[in-house]
Amino acid sequence: MSVILGINAYHGDSAASIVVNGKLVAAAEEERFRRIKHWAGFPSESIRYCLKEAKLKLSDVDVMAINSDPRAGRIERLLFVAQHRPSLSYVARQIRTRLKRQGAHDVMAEAFPGDTFKGQVLRVEHHLAHLASAYYLSPWNKAVAVSVDGFGDFASAAWGYAEDNKIKIEKRVHFPHSLGVFYETMTQYLGFPNYGDEYKVMGLAPYGKPNYVDQIARLVNLHADGTYTLNLEYFRHAREQVVSTWDGGEPTKTEIMFTKELEALLGPTRAKGEPLEDKHRDMARSTQVVFERAFFNMLKAAHRAHAVDELALSGGCAFNSVANGKITLNTPFKRVYIQSAAGDAGGAVGAALYAHYRNSPGQTHESVRHAYLGPSFDDTQIKAVLSANEAEIVSQDCKVERVSDLQQLYKRTATAISEGKVIGWFQGRMEWGPRALGNRSILGDPRRADMKDILNLKIKRRESFRPFAPSILRDEVKNWFELDDDVPFMMKVFQIREEKRAQIPAVTHVDGSGRLQTVYRDTNERYYDLISAFAELTGVPMLLNTSFNENEPVVCKPEEALACFLRTKMDVLVLGDFIVERA
Repeated sequence: MSVILGINAYHGDSAASIVVNGKLVAAAEEERFRRIKHWAGFPSESIRYCLKEAKLKLSDVDVMAINSDPRAGRIERLLFVAQHRPSLSYVARQIRTRLKRQGAHDVMAEAFPGDTFKGQVLRVEHHLAHLASAYYLSPWNKAVAVSVDGFGDFASAAWGYAEDNKIKIEKRVHFPHSLGVFYETMTQYLGFPNYGDEYKVMGLAPYGKPNYVDQIARLVNLHADGTYTLNLEYFRHAREQVVSTWDGGEPTKTEIMFTKELEALLGPTRAKGEPLEDKHRDMARSTQVVFERAFFNMLKAAHRAHAVDELALSGGCAFNSVANGKITLNTPFKRVYIQSAAGDAGGAVGAALYAHYRNSPGQTHESVRHAYLGPSFDDTQIKAVLSANEAEIVSQDCKVERVSDLQQLYKRTATAISEGKVIGWFQGRMEWGPRALGNRSILGDPRRADMKDILNLKIKRRESFRPFAPSILRDEVKNWFELDDDVPFMMKVFQIREEKRAQIPAVTHVDGSGRLQTVYRDTNERYYDLISAFAELTGVPMLLNTSFNENEPVVCKPEEALACFLRTKMDVLVLGDFIVERA
């Protein structure tokens, strides 16, 4: 038996996975257990879960694969120091970071006393782990593989060709040039300073016009071979120490990455909390346009090198679902696979799969069409949680009922949704990656124009410009969207058919788009049947789906789901076969 543990450690979105005999058995992000968003550090709780799910001990692990290799890019590092002469504090910080990551396996002994790791430690270069996470989970034997993010092992992008379970990297973009840094810098400039705020710019962009494209395009130079360089006049990170602060594993602050020259070019930055004006909306739109130009330029170059129309995409920039939805329209690629945890957490899976297939090139890899790789809880465990919290449930005038007839469970839930109620839906195994995909979801009626306001008032308290997503039955996509494609992980934005937009205003963004999730019965029977029950009632084969949380990581355990229900104004909670409903 081959047992490989994959780890993303000492970085945002710390995570672990376990691969047994080439099969991905479990994967989870540490934030779900620590209850701190984007938790960084050593993923001991995720490892503990993965071992438990696989029914193994640490001593059973043959290989611990880590998605970072301190030896990678040594020549490029030396050249950078020689050419740019960064500050001594910057160099010292890089050395400290590398030493910390080199000692990650030593922490294993502290986290698991009495259970000794006896296997091999394998360091997998950051972008190779990303590429592996996309290619080995894809349905294809041949594919162009592309990874784009901020930085990892001194590179911000890598692409090449994958065939017969072998991955060959043919091109890299090295520090300090990065599309991820470009987008993060503009995110900060627009007044969104927190770790992971880039999606806010993506949501704001459709409200604006591309009036600042010419100015913002000065920040990124595109080259014929698909690479790009930043105009370093506008960025601090190449010469100065730009610190990201992690307090007990929680990202608290990232220092400003832009220089005064950027403000001279675009005007004063928007301070956090200042009102959004048209110029900010226009800059968000222009930022997205410039990103897409560079992104598609890269993909076109990668395609030119190989007569293959399949793309396996990964890295933090692969979360730009707006750009992803345009790939087949703006490049020669015809099919695109993006796994559910495309960012740094996904490197834990990629490192583990690479460790397996590097010695098994002749095997056929198994495509993964779902993201349900986290913990699950049976009705006995759920009942115990409800019993332990009975007094609080009763005090809020809530009633608990077990509905063993699943068709009745679906019908009652669908009816409640059609009446405008907000539903917490907690089923099966937790999703791998940041998206709620029907097992840890809050659900609403996509037909109600006021549903966004209801959700924000009762639970989410999100910015009004951020859209909510539709989960749609796979066979119905062609009837509601302009493109007909598989989008199981909510990683692509498509235009909703113009004649359908008025029917589903709650999931139609201002530009007529929707970030869809395609739902299949063979991968999530309960969610599929619930949407089908709603379609029978309303004629609309989709639900509004957002993550089950309130300014916290997505819920993992039933007690967290119940606590979120009780402290918010959620109307109904469905935990397995149990319905908790307010009177």
